[in-house]
Amino acid sequence: MEKQNVNKINKSRAIRRLVIWYKRNSAVTSIVDTAASSAVTASNVAGNVVSGAGSVVSTASSVAGNVAGNVVSSGKSVVNTASSVMSNASSLAKNTLQPLVFDPLKRLQNSDDILDNFEDKQSKRIWIAVDGMGGDFAPGPILEGCLEAISRFPINIKFVGKIEKVKNAAEQIGLVELLEKEIDNNRLELIDSGDPIGMNEEATAVRKRKNASINVAMDLVRNNKAQAVYSAGNSGAMMASAIFRIGRLKGIDRPAIGALFPTRDQTRPVLVLDVGANTDCKPSYLHQFALLGNIYAKDVLQVKKPRIGLLNIGEEECKGNDLSLKTFELLSTEKNFHFGGNCEGRDVLSGSFDVVVCDGFTGNILLKFLESVGGVLLDILRSELPRGRRGKVGSAFLKSNLLRIKKRLDHAEHGGALLLGVNGICVIGHGSSKSLSVVSALRLAHSAVNHGVMENLNQLQKLQVLNS
Repeated sequence: MEKQNVNKINKSRAIRRLVIWYKRNSAVTSIVDTAASSAVTASNVAGNVVSGAGSVVSTASSVAGNVAGNVVSSGKSVVNTASSVMSNASSLAKNTLQPLVFDPLKRLQNSDDILDNFEDKQSKRIWIAVDGMGGDFAPGPILEGCLEAISRFPINIKFVGKIEKVKNAAEQIGLVELLEKEIDNNRLELIDSGDPIGMNEEATAVRKRKNASINVAMDLVRNNKAQAVYSAGNSGAMMASAIFRIGRLKGIDRPAIGALFPTRDQTRPVLVLDVGANTDCKPSYLHQFALLGNIYAKDVLQVKKPRIGLLNIGEEECKGNDLSLKTFELLSTEKNFHFGGNCEGRDVLSGSFDVVVCDGFTGNILLKFLESVGGVLLDILRSELPRGRRGKVGSAFLKSNLLRIKKRLDHAEHGGALLLGVNGICVIGHGSSKSLSVVSALRLAHSAVNHGVMENLNQLQKLQVLNS
């Protein structure tokens, strides 16, 4: 009986909220209807005037040429006046509606594109090696993303793959002309290679198949023919190839995959590492992850004093498993960065931390969970938006906000994760990456190169803690 009463109370509250929403938006709806009606009326007036002017012209032509000319001139004047009325009606609607629209999600609007465009214009073009055969849908979407990125960022691409397959894919998706154009402009180069390392293959396969696409791409970085490498293929194989081909940074036992997560503050994403490279970790590994993340946050995220957090089940230093307890002790005594203490799962996206460290097993679960949030949230919002004419008006105002929410939560917008701890810029993409993800990943690679991440990472070897 109590449950039924609670349901009735909740239902009545929901109805009251809906009624309040309708009342608040009724004025907006009325203005929309009025503005639209004014525009239609003005249009009809213009049409009638034009039609009348035409009839007068015809009649006047049979009477006197001079009179006809005067009538036509008068007709044109009236038409111009009617057009002006239409324009004013449209302007009135826009100017009146704009201040009345309550946009609670306005703070989600992202101004990063303006900064990125300015930064891109000030930067020199860099070469990035791309494993064109890596990924579930390669090489078509990978090539499409590369061609799009070339037009948007100051980068050139060395596209590694089986050239015949790449050209066939370009023909299927209608990119042959654009591909040839970028090759002629020396902004894209096709590099022949063997087959990729399959998603189900062992990472150690890179040692036997030297002609694999990821190995050829990694060699371009080792030989200074490219400043960064990107692959959406087997992440374990990419990590192994990076270690064997370009090597680890001195003092770093295990490289880590760092992924950027959105937070409440759109200008302050949080770097989470490791998200999959090392499922079993020692406290010293997590300590090194914190050092790597601290430098990345300073250089790329432009945080003067990054706050480092240790992912744990509680804020208290006595909480957690053996790995967490020993890692907390290491991080709390470190003087080369600011350790903010334990970070609970609910605090990862709060913006309270700039870097969160964890073992690869936990981090990968966290990453995969976040990937599903954007789509689920949008589906919930769509189902909860009111129906009817006024509901459609409200939904129209929220459409751009909903798209921005999706953009902030969609993993495709971030594109890839950095492999930190190796002697080069390596970006790992999701296996299901398509063109949008590729563009975002290449943007990340360019940003890492442009901010001189490697120069500062190489300074880590001077730290006594890594040499002890």
